[in-house]
Amino acid sequence: METGTRSKNILDRIVEARRESIAHRKRVLPEVALKIAVEKKVPPPRDFPAALTRDGVNIIAELKKSSPSKGLMREEYAPAALASAFEAAGAAALSVLTEEDFFHGSLADLKEASRVTKIPILRKDFIVDPWQVWEARAAGADSFLLIAAILHDDTLRAFLELGRELKMEPLVEVHDANDLERVIAAGARVIGVNNRDLRDFQVHLETSLSLIERIPEDRIAVSESGLRTREDLERLRRAGFDAFLIGEHLMREADPAAALRSLRGSPVGEVGDKAHR
Repeated sequence: METGTRSKNILDRIVEARRESIAHRKRVLPEVALKIAVEKKVPPPRDFPAALTRDGVNIIAELKKSSPSKGLMREEYAPAALASAFEAAGAAALSVLTEEDFFHGSLADLKEASRVTKIPILRKDFIVDPWQVWEARAAGADSFLLIAAILHDDTLRAFLELGRELKMEPLVEVHDANDLERVIAAGARVIGVNNRDLRDFQVHLETSLSLIERIPEDRIAVSESGLRTREDLERLRRAGFDAFLIGEHLMREADPAAALRSLRGSPVGEVGDKAHR
């Protein structure tokens, strides 16, 4: 198991590598070109928040080939086929890893998924520059991830504003009460609680359960990481979560779509679970 220091260094290294990559890509593809593509060529974004608040068990199925902590998850990784299968299995939305160096993803994976599906797609990446938001929309993303731990408050607010200008409501990820307080103050509408501790990469489902009561009822609450069973989802949905982001569990299954169907099952709980928060 990685130590806390090493895990923090991994996050720092990912963000540093991302900034270097963006600096190069911006020279090759300036923001003005992305804006033209968004205006002229890209269909309107799909409604990500609405997909997370429909009746039933709302799962954001994640396409992820590998990760720094778990290594290679799936030898046969075909984004278009996986995306189509997840949509058919009832996924509320998709999440596609697009970070190249540490997760072996790419924006091409997102484009493939977007081309063959009609449900909203989240760009899962380390967003540190507005250029990436324009890049995401130009590629067909309907939302994007913001990680509170790597963004200053002013930057977080600026990204939220840009996302809304583009009709791409972001998923804002928190890991602890301090993160949550910051993103609520910034006005985040879709809040994801990541159960994976950035310090040691261990997963604690109690992170979601301890923070749900602090999430205002008018926000959309998403639990992320370490979700493996129907019992996990039932427990979290009863606590007040609207949706669940699941990647590793699905990616490691021989039939990811069948695993998704099993997790969804029949609707659990009742509509309006938030009322008891």
